[in-house]
Amino acid sequence: MINQNNYNTMKSVIYLNMRHVFFTIIILTSLCSFSQRDSISIEKNRMLKALKYDGDVAIKSVGNYFTEPLRWKSDDFLTAGGIIAGTGLLYLSDNTAQKFFQKQNKGTPQVFNDFGFYFGKPQNFFMLSAGIYGFGLLTDNEKVRRIGVLVITSGAISGGIQTLSKSIFGRERPQYGGSHDNFEPFSNKPEFHSFPSGHSTLSFSIAHSIAKQFDNFWVKAGIYSIGSIAPISRMLTDAHWISDVGMGIVLSIVVVDNIDNFIKKEKLYDYSKPKQISWRLKAGAGTIGIVGIF
Repeated sequence: MINQNNYNTMKSVIYLNMRHVFFTIIILTSLCSFSQRDSISIEKNRMLKALKYDGDVAIKSVGNYFTEPLRWKSDDFLTAGGIIAGTGLLYLSDNTAQKFFQKQNKGTPQVFNDFGFYFGKPQNFFMLSAGIYGFGLLTDNEKVRRIGVLVITSGAISGGIQTLSKSIFGRERPQYGGSHDNFEPFSNKPEFHSFPSGHSTLSFSIAHSIAKQFDNFWVKAGIYSIGSIAPISRMLTDAHWISDVGMGIVLSIVVVDNIDNFIKKEKLYDYSKPKQISWRLKAGAGTIGIVGIF
């Protein structure tokens, strides 16, 4: 049997051990709590730093785009002249193209036109582009962040230009029965906001920005096909002339290429491709394994 002295001693030992365990749990919990808070703080600082850096890149890209004409050379003026001439040719084919697309629209599924309408809307464009950038920011993926910056910045620039142009030119939309050369500059009427096509500009901005990141032809073709749905649907539904759509696409390509080239030239992000790993089977005295060579 256990006498009273032994019992008291055991009780004291258990009490001390329980107290040690209790304090140990408190210390470990506190350390975990501090560690978690430190981890959250570090992650928040990383994201804020990345967000600030990407914002600076976007501002620099916008500034470079609007000052770029001051640095144009002869080739750049020839390119601008070619764009104007090409738009003029599309302008001459407006009526023919309208008749063609009106015939095709009879057999076009409604879901095709609905997708084109919603995909090219500004709200959906910026939600999608913000989603791309947000994913890159949260996962600390510089390549995805770069794509997000490219899409958002190019969309903001091209979207602003096309919105201003719609008001300046005041071109009447084909669905209202007017002629393709019917203009009412600085009109606040929606039917006189046809040139260029905003849906085409925004949808092709995001398609061109993403497609540029891939070398595979079929991947590019698939992305451009999706980006072309909005421009085609806008002609099928008689919302735009073919010259509106053509100018919208060209505008998006010019803006995206300008920003992308500026970012590459200034080396604002890492454009290098990841190193390929060559795997080899290696065997030796009593050993066998696979070696990855970088």
